[in-house]
Amino acid sequence: MTPQHPGLVLVNGRVLTVDPRFTTAAAVAVGDGRILAVGRDADVRALAGPATRVIDLHGRTVLPGINDSHLHGAAYGLSRPPFALDLGHPAVRSIADIVAAVRTAASAAPPGAWIIGFGWDPGYLAECVDDPRRLPHRRDLDEAAPGHPVCLTDFSAHQVWVNSAALRAAGVGRGTPAPAGGVIVVDADGEPSGLLREAAQHLVQARIATPGAAVRRAAIERVVGELHSRGITSYTEPGLGPGGDETPLGGLGSANWAAYRALAADGALHARVSALYLPAPMSGSAADVAEGLAQLGPETGGTPDPRRLRMIGVKIFGDGVPPNRTAWMGEPYCGGGHGALCVAGDDAGLRVAELHEMVRLAHAAGFQVGVHVTGDRAIDAAVDAFLAAGAAHPRADARHYVIHGDFVSAGSLARLAEHGYGINMNPAIKWTISDVMDEIVGAERSAYQWPVRSAFDAGVAVCASSDAPVTLPDWRQGVAAMLLRESKASGRTSGPDQRVGLAEAIRAYTTNPARQDFAEDWKGTVEAGKVADLCVLDRDLTTIDPHELPEAEVDLTIFDGRIVFER
Repeated sequence: MTPQHPGLVLVNGRVLTVDPRFTTAAAVAVGDGRILAVGRDADVRALAGPATRVIDLHGRTVLPGINDSHLHGAAYGLSRPPFALDLGHPAVRSIADIVAAVRTAASAAPPGAWIIGFGWDPGYLAECVDDPRRLPHRRDLDEAAPGHPVCLTDFSAHQVWVNSAALRAAGVGRGTPAPAGGVIVVDADGEPSGLLREAAQHLVQARIATPGAAVRRAAIERVVGELHSRGITSYTEPGLGPGGDETPLGGLGSANWAAYRALAADGALHARVSALYLPAPMSGSAADVAEGLAQLGPETGGTPDPRRLRMIGVKIFGDGVPPNRTAWMGEPYCGGGHGALCVAGDDAGLRVAELHEMVRLAHAAGFQVGVHVTGDRAIDAAVDAFLAAGAAHPRADARHYVIHGDFVSAGSLARLAEHGYGINMNPAIKWTISDVMDEIVGAERSAYQWPVRSAFDAGVAVCASSDAPVTLPDWRQGVAAMLLRESKASGRTSGPDQRVGLAEAIRAYTTNPARQDFAEDWKGTVEAGKVADLCVLDRDLTTIDPHELPEAEVDLTIFDGRIVFER
């Protein structure tokens, strides 16, 4: 290849540039890691030289490389085989299936070894569906693995199901007080049932040995390869740091940030990763944030190529999740309770003040701040904290954002838009849990959950993401969920007034995440001068039935000008 010719030309396609006018083109030329030209077939084809590879797309769709803007990459890798049991639906469909999987794993493990699994969801376990009062219990696991402690994390990563051996290892018994922001579920006899929620999970998780550096690197590399097969070239690691050291297998811990930095230093990180630093654990405090920020310096936060890896902001856990009734809600859940903020403080007022100080510290240190908040009261508190921090320490274009934002109010959406703040939503989780949520918050509130249409209409730069390992990193399912608002379990429509159009859904996985990354000048669209990160689908995305979209195949993924996946 001579310098004046591109290395790769794609012709006869439907190129969705995702520029401000959502322009379409027919061809694109790539060279030296950049997009060189986008336009008509004849014009772009004419740029090819003798060594240029020319691919006829036969009408297939070209998109910017997909950006999954909230994906726990390292934790997702460690939560999958061969590192842990896959307990997600449809791999398992019942408590009996899980018990069988645990029994098989225990029979092959050394005596006393921990049995680890991820992904179970009571909304898809036959026994729980048949009787909503039936919850997983420690006794289900005791018979399957009497000589092994067992810790199974649910799909949301906000709850674990453990056996009696694991409870003994953690010193949890009758009358053990739950840590602040945590729940130890007890059965009718007053004994721990084996379900530990939010901060209480760490009582057991802290007892599990964490993997070494080589295993962490291998898990990340495996994930990046999978992401390439899905057309994903960028993602946000939403929380790595000392606050995550006691999460399952240290999935959100400092050791995974070190693994990313080592991969980047070796030139072996083949994705664009923006990370949020996690200075404080769930149920943490402003003192934890201050201590964690003090540990972050050039020797721990710096990277050789910020377009491959950079620590862009700070993650703070504000509340829990609605399926566990731990999101902080204004109106009570069906059956009672409002949830709460999961930060330090003995009452709601003190916890709100603590959240404000946590956000202020991160903002004052110059970071973008992403706050995990799902209940409407928690979201309002987080937005109030953003505005207070900005008033105390004025800074242009901070781009703070609400993470998840399940039940964000119209008022909070308006304030986010007014100040240029964002929201990161999870349409595939909506697809997964909408039927279950009817029973937890009632049909009307359930239909509103993740009000994507309202957020776009308010002028908020909406990002959409998988939250893997909560759902698979499948943007096609996410786009379909935004277009359809249907339930995975029943097919029932939930909140049709919150549907969005194709252009908005695609922007939520491309241009808007680029803005969240402060990178809109160099990625997120198919335009000359941008990095050559592209995704090619096997059909015309603009004419496809949304129900068929999850079946569309990624034929080609291009990262930094190189083909990294070809079907």
